[in-house]
Amino acid sequence: MLRTDLPRQARELVTELGERAVVCDMYDLTGSAVYHDVAGTDTHEVRELITLVRRVPGPVLDLAAGSGRLTLPLLALGRQVTAVDLSEGMLALLAARLEESPARLRERCTLVRADMRTFTSPRRFAVIVLGTSSISLLDADGRAALYGTVREHLAPGGRFVLSTVELDAVDGHEVEVPFVGVSGTSYRFFERWDPGAGRRVVAICPAEPLDGPVTVATSTVAVVPADRLEAELAQAGLAVLSRHALGDAGARHRDILLEAEVSQ
Repeated sequence: MLRTDLPRQARELVTELGERAVVCDMYDLTGSAVYHDVAGTDTHEVRELITLVRRVPGPVLDLAAGSGRLTLPLLALGRQVTAVDLSEGMLALLAARLEESPARLRERCTLVRADMRTFTSPRRFAVIVLGTSSISLLDADGRAALYGTVREHLAPGGRFVLSTVELDAVDGHEVEVPFVGVSGTSYRFFERWDPGAGRRVVAICPAEPLDGPVTVATSTVAVVPADRLEAELAQAGLAVLSRHALGDAGARHRDILLEAEVSQ
């Protein structure tokens, strides 16, 4: 059944494709390959996040690690990295990338398939990272559970570094953005944001579909403003130490990087 909440142009495309359209979640075994191809060309926030991590020596916990967009740069710092993701497809992509990496990186990485809200480990981490605005994948109860997990796993003096996205309040705003993936494939990225619902719906598909099945990867993510996150973190016993606005201040998307520690 066609998702009625997809951006209008994405719905029209799926209707046009008919039975050729394979509509899937962006993080399942099918959609993760599309996400990996598109995200692999995006270095947004990586430099700023790595700069913050570099200041705190010790092992790193990379939550919602995906196919390794942050994991590999973290390993390049010389750190021990535990990469956690719930998606089997994403972890398989990360494992394949590690197999192609130098042994000195591969040997310092531990992959764990787990829900970041309930992840447990006897280890404590100097830094816990949640990048790529992945906090938006969780509802309020999920975020509360995550903060408890973070508190439990931060070493004394440790840091929690996370990013979120803020959007201009344009009711029902829809955009289409072209992307070229790592593979050289051209994609159409559709996004619809309904401020009243506090969420955005995205869809990604090839710009020039070939004969046969056409993957349309979709996801629904919350829009969680930085002010709300900062208040939630404080209530959970995590104090925000710094707040960094990333990218073009005039753009519709404004990514914010937060750095927090356990309150004393």
